[in-house]
Amino acid sequence: MFLLAALLPILVFPFAQLDGNALERALLPCSVTWLVVESLRSMPSWVARFGPVRINSWYRAFGVVSALSVWWPLLTQHRPPLEIHVLFLGIRALFYLLTAIRIVQVLAHSARVSVQTLCLGAAGYVHLGLTAGLLATVLQLVDPDSFNLGAIAMREELMARLSYFAFITLGSLGYGDVVPASPIGESFAVLLSLSSTLYLSLLVGLLLSRFITSQDSDLVQALEDER
Repeated sequence: MFLLAALLPILVFPFAQLDGNALERALLPCSVTWLVVESLRSMPSWVARFGPVRINSWYRAFGVVSALSVWWPLLTQHRPPLEIHVLFLGIRALFYLLTAIRIVQVLAHSARVSVQTLCLGAAGYVHLGLTAGLLATVLQLVDPDSFNLGAIAMREELMARLSYFAFITLGSLGYGDVVPASPIGESFAVLLSLSSTLYLSLLVGLLLSRFITSQDSDLVQALEDER
């Protein structure tokens, strides 16, 4: 369910329209809210602290703000002011990033490789793409020359277009229809590509180590049973 919740915002992007009917306007807010709820429900609490405040308190606060802010356009029929819109996108990107980091920590402490751990690893990759799409949107809003968006489809949202760019870059495909157009945009694309490689390398290493360890434990147990 957590993996499905992470994929849902991507799946509804083509159908979510601010100026559409009630269902089209509610698709993205509902999907993001469900993802936030699943993240808060599925992820173990953070024990570490940032100064006097526990990171888990910040994490939950970012989640609540992310879930509430995405309903603003639906309830008010227009977007918030640019500064507030950028702030909301940044908070949601930080929430997704913290979720991805927490997923890696959970995988690092998993004793065995199972369907749940594989789904969790995939959800972390999706969160990395969602984070990158939001950060690219923030860059484009602050500096409209950050990316050359190419031919945008009718009624396509900026966030959907740059989320597409983020996932294409994560997959090292690079179709060339959306490209960085400034030094900041180029640096962002480089960091995104490196993040994808590092995450996949870390994920494969963790899963392989857990699989080998579990196989060794099963072999030792089998030998002891024979004795």
